[in-house]
Amino acid sequence: MESSHPDEPHRGGVAQRLNWLRAGVLGANDGIVSTAAVVVGVAGATAEVMPVLLAGSAALVGGAISMALGEYVSVSSQRDSEHALIEKERKELADDPEAEFVELVGLYRDQGLSEETATRVATELTERDALAAHLSAELNIDQDDVVSPWHAAFASAVAFFVGALLPMATILLLPHPARLIWTFVAVLLALAVTGYIAAWLGGANRGRAILRTVIGGALALGATFLVGTLFGTAVG
Repeated sequence: MESSHPDEPHRGGVAQRLNWLRAGVLGANDGIVSTAAVVVGVAGATAEVMPVLLAGSAALVGGAISMALGEYVSVSSQRDSEHALIEKERKELADDPEAEFVELVGLYRDQGLSEETATRVATELTERDALAAHLSAELNIDQDDVVSPWHAAFASAVAFFVGALLPMATILLLPHPARLIWTFVAVLLALAVTGYIAAWLGGANRGRAILRTVIGGALALGATFLVGTLFGTAVG
């Protein structure tokens, strides 16, 4: 029977999809902010294009690699923890299945089921797949949907690269000094979009998320532009 709520993630692979979506949104957000901050800072110090191009390219490549590595390490730790919990539960089921069954019944009873119904549910799920039943009820883990660090690393790196292209394009292709103004505008609009998507994925308040990302981005751009301007004045 098809779900009456097709927009809700009832099918398998939810953790994997949310994993790379989250990594992608964060990567894009960081790519936009960090690269924009670098190129705006350099553009504040000089009107020449080459220094901006070199600094922006270094920020883009280094940032993409850094984001991918960070996501890989973080999600690898999460994956290892999930695998350890799965093996622990498998061992407990092999060592004392009766006690584990009683525990499962108790978990369903704590959710509001009667003793009879909880016992029946536990019995049927145990007969079908005891390990899956315990992982779901006790740990909220799906053994077939453990997150992948490679997916997260790839999504983060690609999203960072794509996000970084926006400030690079505006700062390099537009004439001085309009390029600074339009870079600010383009970056803040892009951050509003990533803030909205992040809030949508997490079920959070969209308005507050947009406000946080836009204000944070504006502060970063303002600070690096000020630093670049001060250094440019001092050098000049």
